[in-house]
Amino acid sequence: MSLFRKSKYLSISLLIAVPWLSSIVSADYHSPIKHKPKLILQVTVDQLRGDLPTRYYDRLGEGGFKYLWEQGLVYTNAHHEHANTETIVGHTTLATGAQPAVHGMVGNLWLDRATGLTTYNIEDPNYKLLSQGADVNANTEIDPTQKAAKTEGRSPAAIMVSTLGDELKVNTNGKAKVYGVSIKDRAAVAMAGHAGKAFWFSKAKGEFVTSNYYFDQYPKWVSDWNAKKVPQTYANKTWSLLHDQKTYLFGDSDDRKWETSLANFGRTFPHPYGPGGSAYYTTLLTISPAGDEITLDFAKTLLVAEQLGKDDITDYLSVSFSSTDYVGHLFGPSSLESEDNILRLDRSLAELFTFIDKQVGLKNTLIVFSADHGGAETPGYLKSMGISAGYINPLSWSKEAAIVRLKKQFNIHGKLIEKYEHPYLYLSKSVIDNKEIDRQALEAALVKELVALPGISMAVSSKALQRGNLPETPLYQAVRNNFYAKRSGDVYIVFEPNWFINHFDSIDVASTHGSPWRYDSYVPIVFAGAEVDAEFVTRKVHTVDIATTLSAYLGIKPPSGAFGQVLSEVFE
Repeated sequence: MSLFRKSKYLSISLLIAVPWLSSIVSADYHSPIKHKPKLILQVTVDQLRGDLPTRYYDRLGEGGFKYLWEQGLVYTNAHHEHANTETIVGHTTLATGAQPAVHGMVGNLWLDRATGLTTYNIEDPNYKLLSQGADVNANTEIDPTQKAAKTEGRSPAAIMVSTLGDELKVNTNGKAKVYGVSIKDRAAVAMAGHAGKAFWFSKAKGEFVTSNYYFDQYPKWVSDWNAKKVPQTYANKTWSLLHDQKTYLFGDSDDRKWETSLANFGRTFPHPYGPGGSAYYTTLLTISPAGDEITLDFAKTLLVAEQLGKDDITDYLSVSFSSTDYVGHLFGPSSLESEDNILRLDRSLAELFTFIDKQVGLKNTLIVFSADHGGAETPGYLKSMGISAGYINPLSWSKEAAIVRLKKQFNIHGKLIEKYEHPYLYLSKSVIDNKEIDRQALEAALVKELVALPGISMAVSSKALQRGNLPETPLYQAVRNNFYAKRSGDVYIVFEPNWFINHFDSIDVASTHGSPWRYDSYVPIVFAGAEVDAEFVTRKVHTVDIATTLSAYLGIKPPSGAFGQVLSEVFE
């Protein structure tokens, strides 16, 4: 079947021509779904920008992306509406149907004013990991957000509203089974919600783990899976190209100077994983298609062991694939590595859908497919096309002449800027505690100076956000959607398009995400399986619509903070 299908104009004209038929369809639309699905399968691909699934469409296999795009309901103009497009923000938005201004997860990290310490979004000292020494901070140079965690403890306590999974549990008196699985802890925890159960991959242990928020001890099937040591099967092997290199769009671009070479992984194919006991071995698995393949194997084991979709009560399984994000960070979305990863992800999706069909039946499963955010092209790649792009270093801001002048103007003798934790700038405690400083005037002056610095497009004071006297533009609205007073910093900073921070601790990455620009907000939304008809929809929709739509489909109340719209095409 062709990627492009005919629209519904014929069916619409029939409704217009036959009024009584229109009334029948209208009445049927408002009635509940006759046969609730046995399983909701929510698949989220980290950093899957909306154009990537079809960029290499001619070389995709059957049953993966093609199944979704040719047999599913595809929204081709879907976006996140919040400004900080990071992993925890996007996943929690997908799970809750709420903006971060409501669900509270404003960034991967934020500065806790009470303690003065940086907080990692789902860290919780009250709930320890079940595996001793499974510190997810080990070997995470490409994911420095996790290094800020002060404890191994993890829970969903910081998510301020309910999720779809929570509401499904409440509706069924706890009988629905709700699970979240991912390489990343924050992805699994956000999607599992407060009432479900989450598993994620520990690089330190090389196995899937969880915390005692969910279990007092591992289910036997988890211990058995870990005992098989599936991640070790990649030892001394390589990530090699799936096809002949000449057939790839980026086949002649395997080695680019802006790509990141981590450990001995290199910048060219084949990429060696090395010995299974080496310090970076498990990290190298996650920055390749191996990470998704391991996640898939664990998810399939969970599905069978927990008997998901085997009774008349709808169950929920979230599978979040993370490799696209890691590959994008190291090599950029327009790279040979990214291209091969997409082709291999397509295989993993096909394997997952085939397995679901055998175990539950696709006709009994409602699939919803999306991404937590998109991703930026590398400045090096854009510059080769004549497009302006670059990197930003917030550590240099305090030394700028304009900031020095501000300190003199407001009689500030110590630090003015405490730190920048994307996307917020935090004023120093001494400035905040100084009652003689007019905070409103200071923030206004700081905003004016910041936007004059290279690479900064817009700066928005939190005081201005609280007063609400800002222009009604999409960018300002996206920043408002990200503002949660207890966690947001003092000034929200929006970089110019294609400008971003690429230096994290001891490593420079090729690309990142976290902006309100379209390359970061643009994601796929696809519904497939169950009673959903194939169609392309080009009107603009938003990721907050997903949880609201699923709630309506199941006939349960929406998550407590959900304000998205019901996507009516799902019911047609």
